[in-house]
Amino acid sequence: MNKEEKTLVIDKLVERLNANNKIYLADCSSLTVSKVNSFRKACFEKKVSVTVVKNSLLKKAIERAADSKLIGLIPALKGETALMFTDTASAPAKVIKEFRRKGGDKPVLKAAYLEENIYLGDNQLDNLASIKSKNEMIADVIALLQSPIQRVMSGLENKKGDEKEAA
Repeated sequence: MNKEEKTLVIDKLVERLNANNKIYLADCSSLTVSKVNSFRKACFEKKVSVTVVKNSLLKKAIERAADSKLIGLIPALKGETALMFTDTASAPAKVIKEFRRKGGDKPVLKAAYLEENIYLGDNQLDNLASIKSKNEMIADVIALLQSPIQRVMSGLENKKGDEKEAA
């Protein structure tokens, strides 16, 4: 890869880093080709973009990115790195956990950047998988708001029933 090609790759990475605030770094080394393909398919089904990148190019892209907090990802740039982008914060973590449940200890979460927070290490995987999406949070709030109303309605219906029995 010549210098111009590297510059183009770095520019594309900078563009993607600036456009996303949910970024995962994973290690997929030692996976067979068929397992990598099935992992990519699982990611595609969950709307997670996966790209294997060279650490040196990703490091330069992170340094050029608009968000200076991304620099916290640099310590994780060792070994093979798969760069994952998503719109749903917990999707990549869930894909990784589900894939590992089928057998094996790879892919390994190296780091994640979600909503201006850095998570380093595979030990963060369970925490990241439990993050609720925007739609799940809205559903929880609606359920909480409906609960008191349902209790009042139920109480009124019971009172109506009691009045009819008394008459």
